Amino acid sequence: MTLHATAIVNHVFALYELHGDDDYIGEPVSQLEHMSQAAALAEAEGFEDEVILAAFFHDIGHLCAAGGETLSMDGFGNVDHEKIGADYLRKQGFSERVAALVESHVVAKRYLTYKFPQYYQQLSEASKATLQFQGGVMTAAEAAEFELNADAELIIKLRQWDDMAKETSIPVNNIDHIKQKAINHLTHIKRQ
Repeated sequence: MTLHATAIVNHVFALYELHGDDDYIGEPVSQLEHMSQAAALAEAEGFEDEVILAAFFHDIGHLCAAGGETLSMDGFGNVDHEKIGADYLRKQGFSERVAALVESHVVAKRYLTYKFPQYYQQLSEASKATLQFQGGVMTAAEAAEFELNADAELIIKLRQWDDMAKETSIPVNNIDHIKQKAINHLTHIKRQ
């Protein structure tokens, strides 16, 4: 089981080796720096491995579709990258919770811009530009539905890490650690 999980993780992380140094859609960090920082923020707050993995993988959809086979958000990444990434993780055998958290980080941005209009001003220029491609500010009905999600607070937390994980000059030194968490996660799921 561990050997199979290791092969899957090596396959997934090959995307980071191939595209991780790419520009992170107009931000001052690379894709890999962004993902690494998001995972480190989740771990520093004491969250469990599924959440740490979701934080790391939240933008994997940009890497899955890096070949240009999906619609672009005017050069700011791929339309529906959250769904592309979540579906990719499901196919690789990651838990539904990891995939659902990955899929929800864009919804959280839409929710926060509805619930707290000043949040929009805190967004980076790239995040502001992509918001319209992602459905824009939520409606009141969409926000009420979002608030019923049992993981709503965690989804918002994931969005906060996404917003914060854009610092320059932070070394990427947790990749082997994240890989091991992913192997453990997949091994555990196979045993269930």
